[in-house]
Amino acid sequence: MPFEGWDVVVTGGTGALGAAVVGALVQAGAACTVPWLHENEAERFPYRENKRVKLVGPVDLADEEAVNRLFGGVPALWASVHIAGGFAMSPVAKTGKGQLMQQIDINLVSCFLCCAAAVNAIGRTGQGGRIVNVSSRPALEWRIGAGMAAYTATKAAVAALTVALSEEVAKDGILVNAVAPSIMDTPANRAAMPKANYDFWPKVEEVAATILFLASPENKVTRGAVVPVYGKS
Repeated sequence: MPFEGWDVVVTGGTGALGAAVVGALVQAGAACTVPWLHENEAERFPYRENKRVKLVGPVDLADEEAVNRLFGGVPALWASVHIAGGFAMSPVAKTGKGQLMQQIDINLVSCFLCCAAAVNAIGRTGQGGRIVNVSSRPALEWRIGAGMAAYTATKAAVAALTVALSEEVAKDGILVNAVAPSIMDTPANRAAMPKANYDFWPKVEEVAATILFLASPENKVTRGAVVPVYGKS
């Protein structure tokens, strides 16, 4: 059990991908701290009664003080997985500053603040650790971001942050990577695209497996990677 005895923070842990990651981490021996913003997220979370899971909330991940309190309460942080974010489909001509700033806050600012807090928390253990961010396919393939430019730009910023941070903290034994999923097979995505071929979409458990490896002690050399997790799509 490669995570036995270690704490892992999973932001966005109450969502479809997040729950898959938390489930896999718990099975691998981790103690997971999972922040939530809206109470209904915590209520429907399938691992809320698990003894290895600590739900904390409400936490606004775009609030620096709230993020620092969250990470300050984790005693032996090994890894931090940053899944929290949000999607918005809107052409540039119809996207106001308010909508843009919302995407910046929920995708980039939240990830940046959690990365900073994770670096400090991992540093306190003196044993190194791992950070895994979640970008997106449009962040790597900009042309498919047409019609969702604000989302694409903020997720591209997450990818850039990942690579820059990986260089900054490698000397401290902290390996930083990201995954870039395409459309994943979730109930919400199926409802939004009922005519799609779901067989082509990556399953959340499959994406979670990649995240788990990058976050694990078994990953000894991979850093600065933004790993495409596209499945057959």
